[in-house]
Amino acid sequence: MKVLITGGAGFLGQRLARELLARGELKGPDGQPQKITELVLLDVVAASGFSDSRVRAEVGDIAERSVLERVIDERTSVIFHLAAIVSGQAEADFELGMRINLDASRLLLETCRLRGHRPRVVFTSSVAVYGGDMPDVVRNDTALNPQSSYGTQKAIAELLLNDYTRRGFVDGRVLRLPTISVRPGKPNAAASSFASGIIREPLNGEAAVCPVTGGTRLWLLSPRQAIACLIAGLELDAAALGHQRALNLPGISVSVDEMVAALREVAGEAVVKRIQWQPDPRIEKIVGSWPGRWDTTRAEQLGLSGEKSFADVIRSYIEDEHIQPV
Repeated sequence: MKVLITGGAGFLGQRLARELLARGELKGPDGQPQKITELVLLDVVAASGFSDSRVRAEVGDIAERSVLERVIDERTSVIFHLAAIVSGQAEADFELGMRINLDASRLLLETCRLRGHRPRVVFTSSVAVYGGDMPDVVRNDTALNPQSSYGTQKAIAELLLNDYTRRGFVDGRVLRLPTISVRPGKPNAAASSFASGIIREPLNGEAAVCPVTGGTRLWLLSPRQAIACLIAGLELDAAALGHQRALNLPGISVSVDEMVAALREVAGEAVVKRIQWQPDPRIEKIVGSWPGRWDTTRAEQLGLSGEKSFADVIRSYIEDEHIQPV
């Protein structure tokens, strides 16, 4: 089995790649395990740190047809399409967001259609496809109503994947990711970056800025469970998914105040005092347009799951990243 991960040099891409290599196999369309013989990691920079002979790092612009034709052939059975311009950057640079989040996604699907081999395609979407006047709890079938360019790009790509699946060109699955927290490394341009920063930096003995009010509610999922859901979503039987290919992934509905309380529970008051509250109207507007509570019954019935508490999310971060709270 040949597997492609777009955004393969990114945080989730590399973590997914390592998990796939450790597993060594994935279920095929017939439900039987197939050995992973080749894993292609495509990104604008080379994925590093892999010595496994099954890994092939490819560098290129995903919005270029020649690049996609180079990495997708008739042997490509599985595609995890993770490559994206994050929310804050897509709002600041409209053309770049449209090019990568929308145009490249359609080009990827077109490449698959022209190859004619109907691969399984997992597309990571976002809470940002919802917005506006939402119900208290967003259901899997709540109408999409994005209030940002990023959310609009993701919503259109969702519809495209659904139609390419209906036409039999691909076997698609849309997994709407909650905000991923806690991410290791440095802050990025995502509007939700603070959801990791206000935990990560204080645990490392550094100050962190929270740009939203304590009552702001987020839907969160740990990196560990995000990877588990990506693989479980890929392996779902097509018949079980039916005609509706989008799933709201399980996560935790938590306010920023509750996140801080969980940090206090796990690491103590001295760590919490490193958080500085500096409201940013631009960030508040973007994040405030996202739903804070989801009904994830359908995903759970299909076997996908998240954490039980945000304190558990923090503990898994400390364990996975070998953090010694300062």
